[in-house]
Amino acid sequence: MNDSSPVGDADGRSVVVVGSGFGGLSTACYLANAGADVTVLEKNEQLGGRASRLHTDGFRFDMGPSWYLMPDVFEDFFADFGRRPEEYYGLERLDPHYRIFFKDGDRVDLVPDMDANRETFEAYEPGAGDALDDYLDRAAYTYDVGMEHFVYEDRSRLRDFVDPDVLRYARGLSLLGTMQDHVEEYFDHPKLQQIVQYSLVFLGGAPNNTPALYNLMSHVDFNLGVYYPEDGMGGVVDGIVAVAEELGVDFRVDHPVAEIRGREGAFAVRTEDGREFFPDEVVSDADYAHTEQELLVPEDRQYDADYWDSRTYAPSAFLLYLGVEGDVDPLEHHTLVLPTDWDDHFETIFGDPAWPEDPAYYLCVPSKTDDTVAPEGHSNLFVLAPVAPGLDDGPERRQRFRDLLLDDIAEHTGVDLRDRIVVEERFSVSEFADRYNSTQGTALGLAHTLRQTSLLRPPHASEAVDGLYFTGSYTTPGIGVPMCLISGRLTAERMTTTR
Repeated sequence: MNDSSPVGDADGRSVVVVGSGFGGLSTACYLANAGADVTVLEKNEQLGGRASRLHTDGFRFDMGPSWYLMPDVFEDFFADFGRRPEEYYGLERLDPHYRIFFKDGDRVDLVPDMDANRETFEAYEPGAGDALDDYLDRAAYTYDVGMEHFVYEDRSRLRDFVDPDVLRYARGLSLLGTMQDHVEEYFDHPKLQQIVQYSLVFLGGAPNNTPALYNLMSHVDFNLGVYYPEDGMGGVVDGIVAVAEELGVDFRVDHPVAEIRGREGAFAVRTEDGREFFPDEVVSDADYAHTEQELLVPEDRQYDADYWDSRTYAPSAFLLYLGVEGDVDPLEHHTLVLPTDWDDHFETIFGDPAWPEDPAYYLCVPSKTDDTVAPEGHSNLFVLAPVAPGLDDGPERRQRFRDLLLDDIAEHTGVDLRDRIVVEERFSVSEFADRYNSTQGTALGLAHTLRQTSLLRPPHASEAVDGLYFTGSYTTPGIGVPMCLISGRLTAERMTTTR
């Protein structure tokens, strides 16, 4: 056991981890390092959960996460096992971090050079350069205090927040109010508001329903930087899997779990083909609602169907994975295409669910940075449009939306892909539900709304079954690859400190 690990002693206990997303991989590493005998059961043919890879006709696509943010969290994770990320993969800082095309014809690059970013803000609104500095100072404070005292600490009960030390740390944090309210204190111009709020798409929220606390994401974006890992996010999965195997974790792919029965010290985990495992404890990194509603008998569930039906889920997504002849200038590695008024787009996700007519969307072009992801003379990109979970995504609907997106890309970026596509794969609500057992086909899990943040998210430890635990984006600290890595640590801490 590495002495630097924050996790206690697992004293030779046997643990089955269901699912190999970043939360499951992280939990497995911490528990194995603490002395547990860990087996990870993965439903699909490859490890990584939503961070799957698609290989076809010489193209390699990251199917899920594509932004490498919060490098400090990855450094902390590897350091907990006496290792460094660069031992497993390289990193390249992107410049620009990303490009935005507004649909009225404006184009904005956000870059590592903060003087240039100040000039960009100032061009839209006099005084906005100084306001950006003030906004980022607040975001940096929120990040430093929030990460140390609220993200890396599992405050899952109300009494955890009434401790005098916690109240002292919380002073000055935007724990109440929405991101929209907070941003309006600094910027009047709607485009500047959008620039500092775009990351809400990755948190599964909207400006009017996400807590202002998440202003910390602007510190992540502007100050910590945006990176591309060697071999993409799949390379990060490979690195973490390598650490897990060095620690003794046993991985089993093509092992979809059908049932979890028992209690601490006497579990039975059965796969769909009848294989059985008998661990002392179980951790589920599968969809939380799916685990409770499908893998557990009714008396072992913490929540009923009405509870899960009443939750606000993060968006699903419509994705096009495209292999294209030639280059795709002027797209950058990360490109956002935004309506000048995106309220209608969020309304179609959180208000009146429907396929958006004027979508906000994201284009990822890893071939701008990595020449191994596409054959020579070709470009690799995917298009991601957030859509409401649970939408009907039948073939005719998909085709119409696909055509709308390609038309929109041509009109607003000047890049016409339509006659150059040599590889095309589509992935949407149904695939999220089928491949990942994702409730309502959400791409991310529970949204970070005011009523679903911190202690209001489902717990790491089941309140109905001793020895059953949960990790991943449904739990604290929430959505995103770095948060899921931290979730794994919190789950392992809970398992090794509550016996």
